[in-house]
Amino acid sequence: MQAYRFALDPAPVQQRDILAHCGAARVAYNWGLATVKAVMDQRTAERTYGVPDELLTPSIGWNLPALRRAWNAAKGDVAPWWVECSKEAYNTGLDGLARALKNWADSRAGKRAGRLVGFPRFKSKRRATPSVRFTTGVIRVEPDRKHVVLPRLGRIKLHESARKLARRIDNGTARIMSATVRREGGRWHVSFTCEVERTVRAPQRPNATVGVDLGVKTLAVLSTGEMVVNPKHLAGASRKLRRLSRSVSRKVGPDRRTGQRVSKRWERANRALGKTHHRVTSLRRDGIHKLTTRLTSEYGTVVVEDLNVAGMVRNRKLARSISDAGFGEIRRQLAYKTEWSGGRLVTADRWYPSSKTCSGCGAVKAKLPLHVRTYVCQSCGMSLDRDENAARNLAKLVVAGSGPETLNGRGADRKTPLAGRVTTKRQPRAAQADQTRTVGRQRSAVDHVPTFAH
Repeated sequence: MQAYRFALDPAPVQQRDILAHCGAARVAYNWGLATVKAVMDQRTAERTYGVPDELLTPSIGWNLPALRRAWNAAKGDVAPWWVECSKEAYNTGLDGLARALKNWADSRAGKRAGRLVGFPRFKSKRRATPSVRFTTGVIRVEPDRKHVVLPRLGRIKLHESARKLARRIDNGTARIMSATVRREGGRWHVSFTCEVERTVRAPQRPNATVGVDLGVKTLAVLSTGEMVVNPKHLAGASRKLRRLSRSVSRKVGPDRRTGQRVSKRWERANRALGKTHHRVTSLRRDGIHKLTTRLTSEYGTVVVEDLNVAGMVRNRKLARSISDAGFGEIRRQLAYKTEWSGGRLVTADRWYPSSKTCSGCGAVKAKLPLHVRTYVCQSCGMSLDRDENAARNLAKLVVAGSGPETLNGRGADRKTPLAGRVTTKRQPRAAQADQTRTVGRQRSAVDHVPTFAH
């Protein structure tokens, strides 16, 4: 499954129709959520009165078929205008609600990895991102490759050519499964989810291995010595974002307490702020795509670290820079692009001391503060950039074959065994029962004796 995303240039009438479908999806979502909450609250109240379980108010199913049946039974009263929009619009909202409820239930039951998922919340007309998905009906790309046809919306002009998708459809190697229309940064986009038949590919250097060390000062340092500069798009646009944010705060904005409507000036200022944020996101996405595509198309094996990004962003001094770098997105794109290109992605578990290990002799330092940017080995005397040393260790991790757990650091249950010399820490000598004395002097990290790990 692969998605192809294109920008749209809809006419004003078509924009109103798309917004109407997105609003219908939001109405169906909010109605379903209100119904589920009402039934849950009613059953909870009845239990407090001692009503037996068999006499409780019948519960409503949380899956898509059950929600759809309930909507079809009540849509005449809830939305008398339901015939004006495609049934796919209401299906979009109900499907999103079913997924949200399932994620919440699985998270509470411990069946979902990651942080706990909260209970679904109602979607606001002003804050929610307009989106609608079509799975049935006429969905195609016109022969001129400049227009697409969607159910109930008709023929819509594309802002760019769809030749990449059209070629695959003409060759019979792609089949459109669904189309999602979404507005981002003031522009409408259509995303085609396709079933694609991929040819077997091979990287340019299938036997080559590259270690990638991600960072804030430098976005990525390769084991070959190449350093990819961090563009810092968010930091570059911070001055403009501050100015636009101040402009928005001075306008008459929405007020939920009084029901005050926003002014036209607030809408224009907020629209300009959203476009700037969207530009930063687009620039970051474009740079990450170019980097990951180049790595996966050239090297047969790419080695990265299993970074704890969720824990790293808790540092308030580095949270913005770490989020701007996009470590998680780089890892995600490398995962599927290596599969597409015929390579493999190796993930070192997060306890592997790539920065503290000497890439020359294998000695491991006990401590290496973050402000030390040059690695100096006390055993062999090697002096190297800290990030490049870590990238070389990541590349050697695959060559040494340190164990199968490095392929999946998330599921590792023990630290990665080290290849080479490891610094052993001298243990303090315990006093005898009939003696009272202080512990002997501890030697520093540079005095540790390197021994070979087994």
